[in-house]
Amino acid sequence: MKKTTLLLASTIFFVACNNTPKDGQENQQDTVSTSLSGSNNETSETETVASFDIMNISLTTADIGDFPFINLPEGLEEMNKPMLSKFDVCFFPIDGTMTPFEGRLYKTFVSPVRGEEFSQRYFEKSMEDYLKAIGAVKVFDGEITREEYDRYNKQDPNKGGEGDMGYFDRNIKFWALRSADKGNIYIQYGANNAGGTLNVLQEENFIQTITKVTADEIVKDLNEKGKSILYINFDTDKSNLTSEGTDVVKQIAEALKKESALKISIEGHTDNTGNAAHNKTLSEQRAHAVLQALTKDGIETSRLLATGFGAEKPLVANDSEENKAKNRRVELVKVN
Repeated sequence: MKKTTLLLASTIFFVACNNTPKDGQENQQDTVSTSLSGSNNETSETETVASFDIMNISLTTADIGDFPFINLPEGLEEMNKPMLSKFDVCFFPIDGTMTPFEGRLYKTFVSPVRGEEFSQRYFEKSMEDYLKAIGAVKVFDGEITREEYDRYNKQDPNKGGEGDMGYFDRNIKFWALRSADKGNIYIQYGANNAGGTLNVLQEENFIQTITKVTADEIVKDLNEKGKSILYINFDTDKSNLTSEGTDVVKQIAEALKKESALKISIEGHTDNTGNAAHNKTLSEQRAHAVLQALTKDGIETSRLLATGFGAEKPLVANDSEENKAKNRRVELVKVN
């Protein structure tokens, strides 16, 4: 009888232990179930999060100021120069799945001002109280799995950059906010005992700003500025013009035919990725490819020079993919 009673008690204890929520699960379910407007508290966590829709969040009536809408708490500052982009992508956790949103983006690491100690509780409490006060809703509070990190991390062009977060062993607190005049806003942050991280994205649609290069624009730039900066497409790591690149060269030829006295230097440039000597050679080959295409189109060789500078003369710092793309260019420089 004693053995039977002991066995029964052990079984009950084992079942009770296995039914205990894992760390963070209970908190995450409470966060999602109670945060989304109109959600059913009896619905499972997966069903509730899967139905997440920013439109279910009530519009805030608070004055949230200007982008990035959040000033750091007193005693804290941006650790380095923050990432600030007019249009980019940032991944936020929806039901533990890192989901991309696009728009205006701010990312920064947070540290205490000199001489102060960082308090994780102070940072997180400050953020939570402020976000609640302006009508934001908490969507996620937890960690993603290693499998999820492995799935998405190579899709993030800013991985490893300033203000980066979204690692499998670190807590992420994700909030969403709707404003009548500022649109949809997504905020995520995290911290440990050394410092914090903050990301803010104001959702916006992409606006195409690329227009077709025309001969008239090239002539205008050469006469008014002394040079015209062009982005001519070549095959990857080669000097062969693509069909799009050929179209641009035809516009250069038309410009030179309109201005028969113009003489130009065709200057090739690259970013700083890879071997410097190789980049310089490639830029020279591409400049000469443009020259040869122009001569085939009837432009006299005596009006043309070609040279390559590799990465020696960047337009902007090679500190992001966006800036590197700006540096991969061909410049037409007026020489008379």
